[in-house]
Amino acid sequence: MNTQKRKSICLIVGVLVSLFLISAQNKDFKYLLWYQQPADEWMKALPLGNGRIGVMVYGGVEQETIALNEVTIWSGQPDSNQEILCGKEKLSEIRKLFFDGKLEEGNRVATEYLSGKPHSFGTNLPIGNLVFKFNDDASPISEYRRELNLKNSIAEVTYKQKNIRFKREYFCSNPDDVLAIKLSSDTKASVNLNLSLDLLRQSKITTSQNEIEFSGKVAFDKFGPGGVNFMGKVKVLVKGGRIITNNNNLTVNMADEVIVYFDVRTDFVSKNYKEKCNATIEHVVAKAYDKIKQDHINDYKRLFDRVDMFFSGENDSNLPTDIRWKNKKEGGKYDVGLDALFFHYGRYLLISSSRENSPLPLNLQGIWNDNLACNMPWTCDYHLDMNTQQNYWSSNVVNLSESNVPLFNYIKKISDEGEKTAKNSYGCQGWVAHTVANVWGYTAPGQGVSWGLFPTAGAWIASHLWTEYCYTHNIDFLQKQAYPILRKAALFLKDYMVVNPNNGYLMTGPSISPENSFKYNGADLSLSMMPACDRELVYETYTSCIEASKILNVDEDFRKSLESDLKKLPPIKIGKDGAIQEWFEDYDQPHPNHRHTSHLLALYPFNQISLTGTPDLAKAADSTIYKRQHAEGWEDVEWSRANMINFFARLRNPDQAYENLSMLLKGATRENLLTMSAKGVAGAACDIFSFDANEAGIAGIAEMLVQSQEGYIDFLPALPAQWMSGQFKGLCVRGGAEVDLKWEKGHVKHASIKATSNNVFRIKLPFGRNPELLINGKKQRFKADNNQMISLKLLKNDVAILEY
Repeated sequence: MNTQKRKSICLIVGVLVSLFLISAQNKDFKYLLWYQQPADEWMKALPLGNGRIGVMVYGGVEQETIALNEVTIWSGQPDSNQEILCGKEKLSEIRKLFFDGKLEEGNRVATEYLSGKPHSFGTNLPIGNLVFKFNDDASPISEYRRELNLKNSIAEVTYKQKNIRFKREYFCSNPDDVLAIKLSSDTKASVNLNLSLDLLRQSKITTSQNEIEFSGKVAFDKFGPGGVNFMGKVKVLVKGGRIITNNNNLTVNMADEVIVYFDVRTDFVSKNYKEKCNATIEHVVAKAYDKIKQDHINDYKRLFDRVDMFFSGENDSNLPTDIRWKNKKEGGKYDVGLDALFFHYGRYLLISSSRENSPLPLNLQGIWNDNLACNMPWTCDYHLDMNTQQNYWSSNVVNLSESNVPLFNYIKKISDEGEKTAKNSYGCQGWVAHTVANVWGYTAPGQGVSWGLFPTAGAWIASHLWTEYCYTHNIDFLQKQAYPILRKAALFLKDYMVVNPNNGYLMTGPSISPENSFKYNGADLSLSMMPACDRELVYETYTSCIEASKILNVDEDFRKSLESDLKKLPPIKIGKDGAIQEWFEDYDQPHPNHRHTSHLLALYPFNQISLTGTPDLAKAADSTIYKRQHAEGWEDVEWSRANMINFFARLRNPDQAYENLSMLLKGATRENLLTMSAKGVAGAACDIFSFDANEAGIAGIAEMLVQSQEGYIDFLPALPAQWMSGQFKGLCVRGGAEVDLKWEKGHVKHASIKATSNNVFRIKLPFGRNPELLINGKKQRFKADNNQMISLKLLKNDVAILEY
């Protein structure tokens, strides 16, 4: 080979290497889910969303399937007769049975008068699929790659066929409120496809020129009559080539490039839903695709880029995500990069599914729907005895408080609807909601009291309002939104509770410890007076109302009455087995392996049990967890496993916190890292997606790295050996601040606290290590107290830095 040829080859290779490096720089592999084959089922597809529209991208070569959903596609309708009229007089008669020790009769009569009657409850439902069929060319495929980039919320599929490189990109834009798809190649006139709809909802489908329109009314009799009206539209734009209309399909021949936009609307929000759908599509058609894409990226990144996280150590980001998942599942070496990827993915999912302009909060499946949960007895709804709460556990700590807006709007709606239920079921003021809720205002008990008679569920979901204030210190929010709802929740509890004549305690009931039962005279019973979870929820509601009224300087008399009632509540008890007592009486358990641990709400998400404040109760909580997890056949479901991460983080047990995170990834996620309720749980014939543990899991990761619930900031409270070195930025703490942290070999090297509100922040320092303190760049002297605490008075936007 002559010198000139050698130089030319070297130049070409150099250019190719440079192009690869530029491409690699544009894609940080720490934030990629990627695969070397298409998805062959829903639970392997990649999720996209804009807070309203949710889609799953399969990435097929001969046929591309995109599963479509929209958060307001609901069956059912408002139900004015959802509860039996019980009232205070009958409730008093029922309670007397319990106080007299006639629990079996009490359970029977309460079932008769305190069961709900859902006639048209409904469920969220998927729309169906958008289907692309490509030419039947049997030529081999090479260099296939399917990926989801968490840094820009764009999915891509690329592959080569006949030396032509094909590329597809997909994203759901919040600013422009559509699903956008671009199909292209590096060769002109090579994009050929047929586009159609495979719908699950009965629809009228019409095609004209370059669009497909569908409309109809949701019907799903399984959970009662009623349903929304809907209309959707698919618009196809081509560069080069032509579009042919064929029945309900569109065929594109010899195009250079194809762009597809999709929107769907319902009359749940507005009666002008058809006009809104048409206007949305007309708007994006008039706008350049690259502008729509850039606006989407800018909008997404302003949220995603607030937080980052990295762990030093084994990182297999060079491997496809399903291989990393499989290695984890089979007990391979630690891949701390997968831990971080799961964390980033949870934030991605929350941004993609719950935005300030979302018409509804996250249901059991977020905004995605696999057409399985909606066919199960539990439906695809809002469960207020754990799952909806877990959906939002991470929001504040991972710096996404905006994602709470649709939840708070929904809480306001059910608080209004729940006033009627409070009056009809209990003869009480205020508002109440129970185990299950829907979009139509269902707040009555569930149809079965053994799982559905949980009258403190409304207080639990309302506690998120107080959590929001604790993290943001937004007085306007507290005054206008949070306190009015919390006050009405407390008003219900104050009117609802009754003094137990046998002991003088104020008690709720009859009520359940969600979905569990106890043994009594040889029978399994569910209903009793004041189970531990009720006591903890009453305490949390009262104390948050008391603090809010002090901050706002309002309702002094009401506050004093709550303070007086607090003294009449029973204590959290330790049972004869050394564990937290689940019921007021120390009953034996027929199901010691039960998935619910509602009596540990005091440990997490609340702070009524802690190692420092209540060490005996903390020890009993640890015993409770041990007994649950080691009982034969423990119901190891995705959300119960995620609970354990948070519990052990609060108990400062890093080994067990990490073990449970690993078990969540091994046993309750799928190849696309979505968490799932496994085949066999509650009669499920296959794995069913459940959104809750994706968010509860990353809340647990955050709890392992920083905590603030005890009035001070605690760095690395439950750091496992696998994460001995690493860093994060942007995690939030109570009091109104963002924290950046870098640590090496288990020791903090750098900490930054940026105040987002005016406050005094207490910080726990490691014993024997005194840092240099800078506030806004200026060195400051400090003196730690006997507990190694320092206090920093910061104004909004002040930055305090600790350097070790």
